[in-house]
Amino acid sequence: MDRETTSTQHDDESEGGTSQSASASILSQEESKTITLSCDTISKDTVVKKGYAAIKKEFLVEDHVPSLSAEYLSSDMKMKMSAKEEKAADNATDNKDEDGNDGTVDNEGSEPPSKKAKLKGRNKQRPRNERIEAKDRMCPAIKENRECRFGDTCKFNHDKSDFMSKKLPELDGNCYLFDTYGFCQFGITCRYASNHLTDNLQNIVKDDVFDKMKSKKKFLNELDSETRQKLWKKKYNFKRSDVVVKDVQKNFRGWGDQGAQNDKNPEKASDAISVVSGADTSVNEETNGKVDSAVSQTDNQNVTDKSEMSALVVGGGKPEESSTRYSGCITDEEVIRIRPEECKKIDLKNKLYLAPLTTVGNLPFRRVCKGLGAEVTCGEMSLVTQLLKAKQSEWSLIKRHPSEDIFGVQVCGSYPDTMTRCAQLLTEKCSVDFIDINCGCPIDLIYKKGGGSALMGKATKLEQICRSMVGVMGNTPLTVKLRKGVFDDRNVAHQIIPRLRDAGVALVTVHGRSREQRYTRQADWDYIGQCAAAGAPMPVFGNGDILSFEEANLHMETHGVSGVMLARGALIKPWLFTEIREQRHWDISANERLDVLRDFSNFGLEHWGSDFQGVENTRRFLLEWLSFLHRYIPVGVLEQVPQRINERPPYYIGRNDLETLMASANCADWVKISEMLLGPVPPNFKFLPKHKANAYQ
Repeated sequence: MDRETTSTQHDDESEGGTSQSASASILSQEESKTITLSCDTISKDTVVKKGYAAIKKEFLVEDHVPSLSAEYLSSDMKMKMSAKEEKAADNATDNKDEDGNDGTVDNEGSEPPSKKAKLKGRNKQRPRNERIEAKDRMCPAIKENRECRFGDTCKFNHDKSDFMSKKLPELDGNCYLFDTYGFCQFGITCRYASNHLTDNLQNIVKDDVFDKMKSKKKFLNELDSETRQKLWKKKYNFKRSDVVVKDVQKNFRGWGDQGAQNDKNPEKASDAISVVSGADTSVNEETNGKVDSAVSQTDNQNVTDKSEMSALVVGGGKPEESSTRYSGCITDEEVIRIRPEECKKIDLKNKLYLAPLTTVGNLPFRRVCKGLGAEVTCGEMSLVTQLLKAKQSEWSLIKRHPSEDIFGVQVCGSYPDTMTRCAQLLTEKCSVDFIDINCGCPIDLIYKKGGGSALMGKATKLEQICRSMVGVMGNTPLTVKLRKGVFDDRNVAHQIIPRLRDAGVALVTVHGRSREQRYTRQADWDYIGQCAAAGAPMPVFGNGDILSFEEANLHMETHGVSGVMLARGALIKPWLFTEIREQRHWDISANERLDVLRDFSNFGLEHWGSDFQGVENTRRFLLEWLSFLHRYIPVGVLEQVPQRINERPPYYIGRNDLETLMASANCADWVKISEMLLGPVPPNFKFLPKHKANAYQ
C-alpha cells in the first residue's frame, strides 16, 4: 500500500491544521546511526531511530523505496523539478564529453541525487475546486416548487429536465438528510436525490419522521436577516460598547489593580511585562483615536442621553449616583456595570476541552468529538471585523450544534472598540457559554495586524480589551488563550495572567510554546505549571503534546492545572477523550475508525449540504483532517505504548488492508478513503496536500 515515511513533522493549528517539515526518506543502514532501546516493554533486538516510534518487527517494511506522485505537486514545484532534471542531464552530458566516460563520476557542481527527491515545506496558495456556474445551478425557488420572483431575468436554471441531463451521476447509498429529517431541502440538486424524488421530479416527504423532527433546530447561532441588515447598514446599536470602551480608556491606569504598588516598588515594576511608555503610549494614542471616532455620534446625543451614559461606570470602579429616571422595566446591569471580581466564573475543572482549531475544528468534527467524550467545545477562530460586517462565511464558523452543551466562541482582533462591539453582539444575538480571546495565533497574516500572539507583546492593550469586553458581556464569562510569549528567550505569560485575572477573565489556557517556536520541540509544561501558580485562584488550563491518558494524568497531577485542552492530539486520535475518561488504551479497529469518518461525512453533508458543492466541501475538510489522522499508530502495532505526539512511524503495514490504507501519509490514499465515503471524485477534482512531502508514495 502507498505510504510515505517522513522525518519530524511540525503542525500549525492556526493555519488550518499543520506546518509540518517533512522529508521523504527511508530507514537504511547508511542513513544515520540507530539506537537500541533497552526498555522492558521493547524487545532487545528492536532497533529504533531517534524520533521514530517503536513498531513491532513483523509490521515493518525495511526495504520500501518511496516514489514521487507528480499528481499531487503544484505547478511551480513541477517546473522546479523539471529544471533540476534538465540540469542533471546536462551535467551528465558534459562529463561524458569532457572525460570520455559515461558521466557517472562525481561532479561537485551537480546536485546530490538524494536532494533531488526531497520535498519540504508547505504548498502555498493551494487551488480550490471551481464552483459551478450560475446558469448550471438549479434556481432555489424552482427547487422548492415555488414561483421565482425574478422570472426570465433569473441567472439560475429553471429547467429541471435540462439540469438532470447535466447533473453528475448519483452517489450510491441513502440520503442522510432524508433518513434523519424525513425531508431533504436540496431536492433535485441532492447527489442522493433518487432516494427522495418521484418519477416527475417532485421531492418526497416522509411525514412521520418530518413531523417528529421539524420542531428541532439543526443549528444555533445563525444570523437573522434583520440583524444582518443592521450590520450592513451600520445601524446596529453599539452605544453601550462605545461608552464602556471610552470609560476604560479614560480611567485605565495601565497597571491593573496593583498599579500603585508597582509604582512604589521599582524592582517589581522592572519585572513587569511592559512599561507605559514608548510603544505602549503610541498604541494607546492610536486606540484612543479609533474609540473617539467610534463614539463621535454618541457625543452629539441630547442631554438626556448624556446623563444616562454618565450612570455607566468602569468595571472595577465604584458605582456613581445618578438622578436619571428611566421608564419601563430595566435591569441592574443597565445602570451599574458588574465589577471584574463580580463576574460569573466558569467551572470547567477536570473537564475535557477540545481546542478551537482553524479549518479542521469545524462543526462536524466537533460533533464527532462530542460523541467520543469531549465535554467543552469552542468554535473556530473568527475575526471580529468580519463578524461585525455580517460576513456569512465568518458567521458559519460560530454555528453551534444542540449537542454542544458547553460551547464557546473564539474571537481574534487587535482593538478594544471592535472587540467590545463584537462581544456585545455575540452575547445579545447568539447562544454562547463563554467568549475566548485568541492571543496565541502565530501566523504572519494575523500577527502583523496586531492580533493573535501579537497581543502578548502589548499587555496593557490586552488588559484594556479584557476590561472593556467584561463590561458588556454581563454574565457571560470571558476566557483567554495564550502562548508562552512571542520570543523563545522571553516568557511573559506568567506576568500577563495576574493582570487578566484582575480584569475579570474567568479562565486562561496556556500553550507551552512561544510564537517563534510554533510547533517545534516539546511543549514546556514546567512553565505552564508556573503560569497556573501565578493565576491562582483563577483556573488555568494547559495545552500541548497530549496524546494519551497517561500524559493527561501526569500534567493534571504534577503541574497544578485545572484541566487540559486537547488540540493536535484530538485531530490525530479523536477517541482520546474516551481513553482519558475510561483510563485505557483503545486498540480501535480500522472498521471502527472508518465508522468515525462516516459519521463525519454525514455530519458534513448536514452542515455543508448534500448537493455538489456540499459534497465537495465535505470531501475537502475530510482530506484536511486525514492529514492528521494518518499519523495515528494502532496500539496493536506498537512495540511500546503509548505513542508520543512527536514520534513518527517508519514505513509499516497494518493488520489488514484498510488499516494499511489509513496509515498512509500519501495524499493519493486519502483521496481513496474519501471515495469510499463520498463516492468518486468529480472529473475536474483538484486537491494539493498542505505539505509537499505528502506527494510521496
